[in-house]
Amino acid sequence: MAGAGQVTTMQGDVKRLLILFKDEAGEILGSPFDVPVDITPEKLQLVCNALLQKEEPLPLAFYVHDAEIITSLEKTLVGQVVETERVLEIIYQPQAVFKVRAVTRCTSSLEGHTEAVISVAFSPTGKYLASGSGDTTVRFWDLSTETPHFTAKGHRHWVLSIAWSPDGRKLASGCKNSQIFLWDPDTGNQIGRVLAGHSKWITWLCWEPLHINPECRYLASASKDCSVRIWDTVTGRCDKILTGHTQSVTCVKWGGDGLLFSSSQDRTIKVWRGQDGILCRTLQGHGHWVNTMALSTDYILRTGAFEPAEASVNPQDMSGTLAELKEKAQHRYDQVRGQGPERLVSGSDDFTLFLWAPAEDKKALERMTGHQALINQVLFSPDTRIIASASFDKSIKLWDGRTGKYLTSLRGHVSAVYQIAWSADSRLLVSGSSDSTLKVWDAKTRKLAIDLPGHADEVFAVDWSPDGQRVASGGKDKCLRIWRR
Repeated sequence: MAGAGQVTTMQGDVKRLLILFKDEAGEILGSPFDVPVDITPEKLQLVCNALLQKEEPLPLAFYVHDAEIITSLEKTLVGQVVETERVLEIIYQPQAVFKVRAVTRCTSSLEGHTEAVISVAFSPTGKYLASGSGDTTVRFWDLSTETPHFTAKGHRHWVLSIAWSPDGRKLASGCKNSQIFLWDPDTGNQIGRVLAGHSKWITWLCWEPLHINPECRYLASASKDCSVRIWDTVTGRCDKILTGHTQSVTCVKWGGDGLLFSSSQDRTIKVWRGQDGILCRTLQGHGHWVNTMALSTDYILRTGAFEPAEASVNPQDMSGTLAELKEKAQHRYDQVRGQGPERLVSGSDDFTLFLWAPAEDKKALERMTGHQALINQVLFSPDTRIIASASFDKSIKLWDGRTGKYLTSLRGHVSAVYQIAWSADSRLLVSGSSDSTLKVWDAKTRKLAIDLPGHADEVFAVDWSPDGQRVASGGKDKCLRIWRR
């Protein structure tokens, strides 16, 4: 601190400013007070935490006029017009209390699939890993030894989509033959009967959120046959059929407030009520097929009652009664959802993304342009503050999760980017590409953190375990790779 003291004496009196802390929702914290203009984020953190009076100080990030204070307030204000008579508002944002370290090396290359790996997914606690392949099988992998565990056979065509129930007890898989199977990850055996009813292939699967039904009983499926079906997985029967789309349904999401969202090649997104299947509204705006959607609450719905900050080194199943799990999941959901309704972002073959508040309005909040080719995948960060989109134009773009405003482009891949996954603390992003590499990006510095070559061919699927410990990837070379720090 001596150095800082000398600077002050050289400049005479250091300038001071009146500042006021506000949270993201605009709630004021304390009253205005004056600080030296060269105050650092560390000092701001001490002051802000003192005002918050939390038992444990929170890691915070500070913004002034949308610019983050990285070295000092003074440096951030360079080039901004500041009226010294007015109070300067500083927005504070709580950051994740735990840190996920970037994965740096491939610890296992798992052979077994005899065709391309189309999908990989960790269970909600990160205890299990499943993969679906063009060889018609679903495989479960043992993560403690990083070896093959079970091969689930039953499908007669490519496995296109897999989805874990939010309690981690069941995996659903859908194939090109229009059938859906349920599997038990502990034994690799099939649960119940085959869910048959769709007349064309299954494009997407999504479970009812844990806080709505802790039994994880209902499953929604989207299909090329233009319909969405809701299945009762206990009886093995189709509960409801949602019809209205005129072309293939590409994606279905089950929101935390009881609404279902379906996107389609008919250029629309439809909003349905889960309990009775009534169509609420149709969202129009895209000029071509809608390929992909993400909900701001996706991550919290995926992990249910599991809190990544409390993860143990060896991932466990969630324990507790259904009521306890439901309550825990509800609490986590309410915290992430905040005051406003869930936001939905959609990506299309028309190279654009749209941001919606689908529970309230059929008009889009923002049309997000900039990609020069179709969009493969879009994802909200777990803390809902950033939207990442992956495209055939070789780039990943980051957008503001609230407004849809463009933030930056992450460039480095030399071919199409197929899939992306966020780390649980929202600080890192991993991407898989047809250039055969994975890349880890730092969301704060907006730069490439680590390049991960290793696959022999295109990487179709990538996932980051919710406990932050591993990344799994799969693709055309039929190998599943596990990456650790």
